[in-house]
Amino acid sequence: MEHYKEIYEKWCTDPFFDEETRAELKSIAGDEAEIQDRFYRRLEFGTGGLRGVIGAGTNRINRYTVRQATQGLANYIRSMGGSDRGVAIAFDSRRMSPEFAEEAALCLNANGIRTFLFDSLRPTPELSFAVRFLHCMAGIVITASHNPGEYNGYKVYWEDGAQITPPHDRNILAEVAKVTDLSQVRTMPQEEAKEAGLYRIIGREIDDAYMERLKEQSIHRDQIGTAAKDIRIVYTPLHGTGNLPVRRVLKELGFEEVYVVKEQELPDGAFPTVAYPNPEDEKAWTLALALAKEKDADIVLATDPDADRLGVYVKDRKTGEYIGFTGNMSGTLMAEYILREKSLAGTLPPDAVVVKTIVTTDMVREAALAWGAEIREVLTGFKYIGEQIRLMEEEKDGTYVFGMEESYGCLAGTYARDKDACVAVMMLCEAAAFYKRQGKTLWDVMREMYETYGWYREGLFTLTRKGMSGAKEIRERMQDLRKNPPESLGGCRVLAVRDYEAGVRTERSTGQTGGTGLPASDVLYYELEGGAWCCVRPSGTEPKIKYYFGVKGGSDEEAKERLNRLKEALEAL
Repeated sequence: MEHYKEIYEKWCTDPFFDEETRAELKSIAGDEAEIQDRFYRRLEFGTGGLRGVIGAGTNRINRYTVRQATQGLANYIRSMGGSDRGVAIAFDSRRMSPEFAEEAALCLNANGIRTFLFDSLRPTPELSFAVRFLHCMAGIVITASHNPGEYNGYKVYWEDGAQITPPHDRNILAEVAKVTDLSQVRTMPQEEAKEAGLYRIIGREIDDAYMERLKEQSIHRDQIGTAAKDIRIVYTPLHGTGNLPVRRVLKELGFEEVYVVKEQELPDGAFPTVAYPNPEDEKAWTLALALAKEKDADIVLATDPDADRLGVYVKDRKTGEYIGFTGNMSGTLMAEYILREKSLAGTLPPDAVVVKTIVTTDMVREAALAWGAEIREVLTGFKYIGEQIRLMEEEKDGTYVFGMEESYGCLAGTYARDKDACVAVMMLCEAAAFYKRQGKTLWDVMREMYETYGWYREGLFTLTRKGMSGAKEIRERMQDLRKNPPESLGGCRVLAVRDYEAGVRTERSTGQTGGTGLPASDVLYYELEGGAWCCVRPSGTEPKIKYYFGVKGGSDEEAKERLNRLKEALEAL
């Protein structure tokens, strides 16, 4: 009998597992492919935590795999002397999120570690804030972000409020790996945990403090009053956590014409109106855009289920059409607004820093340099932007002003250390009101920026390969690209290749090599002529390989043409 079948049989018969779990597994008896997929491996605890399909099995997220991961985290926290400082825990609207949060709390409590559990669902960035506000050693968020409804996840934060980065990610990973048997996992009844003073529920106090810190990021709160009352905003939380905080911050800043998509207003982990609750997916906007046309909205906003990413459509008053902004567009627009207005007001620090990931538009580099800010690049993942904030503070080297990634995530200010759609909503709506006083829409401003900095366009091409065979194919694709790097892509010569796994940048014409300047990661980056680029990496959270690419043109038409050529080349590759 193969190893995974033995584990399956144990889960089906061992009374350690609850009756519901055993019944679910017995229902798939005889389905070899399903059994293999559920048990061929242990759900991988990556550098950020867990993410997987909800269900019974070692390769699924369930109360047992959550406890197992938490036991490893507990062992590490205890080794670091952080038991009394405790762990803040939040969860989103997904199926089993409250239950997984409870399991994590009680496992930590059974290990003598205090927990601060939110009383109901909250945005991921509020957890990042809470870790710092409560001076916790760590934080946990139960969320699968924008993944489809069958997924859930488990993200770990450290004391600085950012997702775990080296050395803590590796060390926690090692501790989790040591928990090889579920009999090693501790838990305890909730009442006992409360009596021992280990289990505490939190809520409104954190909400109020978080909201005040959001509003502190406003630049022209005193100037946008009348314009704010006239701006019409349509908003959808996509059945997630954003509804209450987003509406609250807009109301407290004076925005009155806010219309929420009723069908998507209430939390619902089944996401009944969308197959994919992701602001990057055009299909997720159907209801919001219909309401926007009915209300003649200026701006249409959507936050993903854990409210750390913001999608935007803006009305072009000349044509009456709604234009979708990519994360690169909205992020760069916010960056320029913050940098310019702070610079003109004399409040921009002389050592101001903007942080971007390597796959984020180079347009934000142009905007930062234009207003006297330094630009710093990090690997893909907002945790590396959060890490930069900590390093700047510790090393007294630069003052963080803004950070962004292409996947609709940004952060203004340092009150949190993760991307925050709530502050992005606030800053974007403030900018809209500010520009409206000048007779401009956000689309007008975006076009002005293109005329100033160049017509930057970016794209993303994704291949999904599920299961054991899919994981193997993704590894082989990356290996093949390393062995056989392309000489040109989309009609553009490859000038240099950065292999972040090897830590080497190679000039194609001379063969000269140098370092990448960033940590090791399974990422390939191609510098192309004419300011174009392409980056390939396996997803850290989904069974996908991602191809990011970008171009710069002298006009919108030229940029679009170059982008299409590059995309076609990557699809062929």
